[in-house]
Amino acid sequence: MNIDELVARESVRDVYARYNRSGDKGRLDELAACFTPLGVLDVPGHFVARGREEIVRHLQASAGPSRWTRGGAERPVVRHFLASLRFDEVGPGLVRSSAYFLVCAADAVDHWGTYRDVLVPTENGWLFESRSVSVDGTAELVEA
Repeated sequence: MNIDELVARESVRDVYARYNRSGDKGRLDELAACFTPLGVLDVPGHFVARGREEIVRHLQASAGPSRWTRGGAERPVVRHFLASLRFDEVGPGLVRSSAYFLVCAADAVDHWGTYRDVLVPTENGWLFESRSVSVDGTAELVEA
């Protein structure tokens, strides 16, 4: 592994963190900025969004109800946790990676699954060219 690959890997870790923390705080414009201008967010069975504006629109439309708040608070309590980040391909013009995620609401685990990503270098650093979000399970499925 050389220094360029190390820099790429750390840059990708930073994008993952910015994406998750922006989503946790409800800052969807910041989350969408983690994608290239024509980036794709694919949540199979739910939506495919192309471009930052469409990503924001779809995420706003699918925002969770009151289960995300605690004690009547207006600001939702959401935390994304990331594990087992794997770099499948790291090159000067492309990174393919995947990771497991776990999303907690105010009082319990809400859903979990896998991110599968393609990132590319831009003048603003590494950004998602595409992200596929596979939801493996939800609290509703477990409770049923």
